[in-house]
This record gives sequence, C-alpha cells and structure tokens, in this order.
Amino acid sequence: MANIVQCNSLPHLCKPSRISTPLLSSISLTPSISNVSTSSNALKLSTPRLNRTVSAVVSEENAVGSNFSGTDVFKLTYLEGNSWLWDVDGLKILVDPILVGNLDFGIPWLYDAAKKYIKNFQLSDLPEIDCLLITQSLDDHCHLNTLRPLSIKFPNLKVLATPNARPLLDPLFSNVTFIEPGQSSVIEAINGSKVRVQATAGPVLGPPWQRPENGYLVNSTQGQLTLYYEPHCVYNKDLLEKERADIVITPVIKQLLPKFTLVSGQEDAVRLARLLHAKFIVPMKNGDLDSKGLLASIIQAEGTIESFKHSPTISTSCPRLAQYKDMVSNGSFKGIQSGFMNPIKFSLLLSGNSVTL
Repeated sequence: MANIVQCNSLPHLCKPSRISTPLLSSISLTPSISNVSTSSNALKLSTPRLNRTVSAVVSEENAVGSNFSGTDVFKLTYLEGNSWLWDVDGLKILVDPILVGNLDFGIPWLYDAAKKYIKNFQLSDLPEIDCLLITQSLDDHCHLNTLRPLSIKFPNLKVLATPNARPLLDPLFSNVTFIEPGQSSVIEAINGSKVRVQATAGPVLGPPWQRPENGYLVNSTQGQLTLYYEPHCVYNKDLLEKERADIVITPVIKQLLPKFTLVSGQEDAVRLARLLHAKFIVPMKNGDLDSKGLLASIIQAEGTIESFKHSPTISTSCPRLAQYKDMVSNGSFKGIQSGFMNPIKFSLLLSGNSVTL
C-alpha cells in the first residue's frame, strides 16, 4: 500500500504562538496496537506489514492515533521550497531551512526567489530543534542567511550534513557530523528518542569526479517506519535497490534549463517509489516560488501533479483508478486510491501544514 501526499500552497500561515483557531491539516498514521477512535472522515488502510489507521483532521491538536506508546510516528511540516520540519517520535529535525530573507545565491540579478505563502514564519516561530539536516551545499539547501542566526539561536545544535557543506558549516556550528553516502549517524533527543539517519547518494553538482550531494533515509525510533528524502529526485539505483522506505518525499515536477535538468520528477519519481517499495509518497513543489531574474526567466517546468498521477507509467500499473475523496470539510485535503503495484493514495498537503504518518 502506498500513499501520495501532495504539497501545494497555503493562502497564509499564522505564527504558532498566535493560533486561536485550528490551523494545520493532519493525517495521523500509526501501527495499530489498540482500538483507535477516528473522526468521521477517517480512511482505514491495511498493508501486508502493518495495520494502520489514517485520520484526516483540521487541526493537529485534534489528531488521533498519533501519541500511543509503542508506536512510531512521523509528523512532516512543509515550509515551502526545500524546507521541512520533521517530528520523529518527538525528535525534531529541521531540513534545508530558508527562514531569513530570499533565496538568491548571492547574485540576486541572476535569481531571486521568495516564498509565496508562509512569509511570516520566522526563526522565532521554530520549536526547540534536535537536529539540523542539510542535503546539499548550495544556497537553496544550505542557506547562510538563515544558518547564521540559527547557529546563534541554537549554539549547541546537532547538525548532519553532506561533506560538501563543510566550508560553510564549520565556522557556524560546533557539533557537526558530515556523512558520506552509505554512512549513518544516530540523533538523540532530550526526551531520549533516538533516530538513525543514513546518507544516500544525490546529484553531482559540479564535475563528474565531485562527491555527490546527499539524500537521507531516516529510521523511526523503533524501526517500524523509514522515510526517504532527496530534493532533486536524483538517486543511484544500484545503491538504493536494497533499501526500503515507507515514506518517500520527492519532487514530481521537473525543472529544466536549456539542455540541463535542474530537478527531476514525473517518471523518475515513479521509478523511485517502486524501487523503495514506498507506501506513502509526498510530492513537493520546490520550484513553486515567487522568483525573478535572468535564471528564473529561462527555467521551465515540465509536468504537473495531475500528469504525474495519470502518466502512462502509473496508468499501466494502475488499472483501477478510483475517484477523489475529500478528507477535510474545506476540500483542501483530497485523497485518491489506485492500483500501483499495491494501491496508492494521493492526498493534498498545503504549504505550512503538517501530515502525521
């Protein structure tokens, strides 16, 4: 059983400290260990490995099935671009954050991009972070305008990163572990939770002999769930084919320059999900920013979320394509089931919102 959670856009995001009404749309998904009551719009799924209950609710405060002892839980909050906040059994991981200023690679005349929807979310809105995870060494992942103040706010923060980012991170953080593809490290939270993170091979951003950037496999505390993340949908098939991931976060819309692919997607994302035997797929729209500049004018998008769902590759594997199902009352969270090897559920996750798996 695989599910797809689609990341789109949120009209606005209030600061967490000012929340007075339900804000986050969540799915709670946990291994079934007891009877769990769910809301009326719950969708129950069964898999060969685990019996799980999915519940879509309007606010994270009302999420069900997410805090039972003996279960592993991923809560994923999308912060636009390549930025994420993950809560793994209470251990909080900040991924490739851009929370201060725009993304411009230091040359704004060439490219200058701002977030569309969660512009008011700042460093001060972050909870206590257990780990900073950096996938790549370029500014859209290792954003110095964000990392400098972050290092002041959390001076002892544990950092896991690609070795390519060493010149940028060493001057800022004192507790940095650089891991190569195939290597792993364990993160421990204040609450005692331990999460294992293994690096995988991502894209080569330079000459062919350069070290690849990183993707990551993140194992939950009890080993019941594994998440895979690589923000360019670039992977080494030979190195990944022995791995498995319940949750895959990947772009599905390609971003192209003339004769060069910046970000892969579409059929590459389908092959990735099949390779890892994914049960949950979270497509991210990391190119959906307010951008300007020379480079922005020539970047072309190829494919859409809809074309990904209905591509010939998926259609061939999915002869039983079911209709959409509303998951919350405002219609902003939708699911679809189909037969992709085993059934897949497509869902919609708004920027700034959370999904709990």
